Amino acid sequence: MLLFSKPSVRQIDSFIESEKNKPFSYEEPGRTAASEPVSGYDNDFNYTVLGVGDTAWEAAKSAVRKWKMFPGGWAAIYPDDTPVREGEVVAMTARILGLWWLNSCRIVYVIDGDRRFGFAYGTLPGHAERGEELFLVEQDEKGFVRYSIRAFSRPRHWMARLAYPLARAYQRRFVRDSKRSMMQFVRSYAP
Repeated sequence: MLLFSKPSVRQIDSFIESEKNKPFSYEEPGRTAASEPVSGYDNDFNYTVLGVGDTAWEAAKSAVRKWKMFPGGWAAIYPDDTPVREGEVVAMTARILGLWWLNSCRIVYVIDGDRRFGFAYGTLPGHAERGEELFLVEQDEKGFVRYSIRAFSRPRHWMARLAYPLARAYQRRFVRDSKRSMMQFVRSYAP
């Protein structure tokens, strides 16, 4: 949904309510769990090392639970206290060129292991794109904590298709800002 001003809480709540029972807008739910590219989509994989040790690991998991991978300002999740649980629906707002996009997503699956934590969410019909994105933190045998974003997407809305190079530029900006936001949270974490 395209808006000329920042959406109100009431608008976002109404949007989520209208989207929550709709099917995914793509035919490949769960495919971010596989490491191979999804045909017919732009496939992206990005990662950064957030730190080393158990404190960094606990901070990284906390950041994902609190949706801190969304950098705020120009891109945010609502409600930002949504539990990381399969089936939960959120609205992602993005401010692009002075306009506000309101996008709907549902958590497809959750990963909650000893050394891996995260989730993937997929687009619903009210999203400008169609596809899926995985947000994952992992701790390796040496204690290094890595944050990864794996996604496949393609434009759904006619404006996203028309402005495809701009949409891809904002996807790259999101990755850059998301990694920075996660890093800041982990560095400032106090259990």
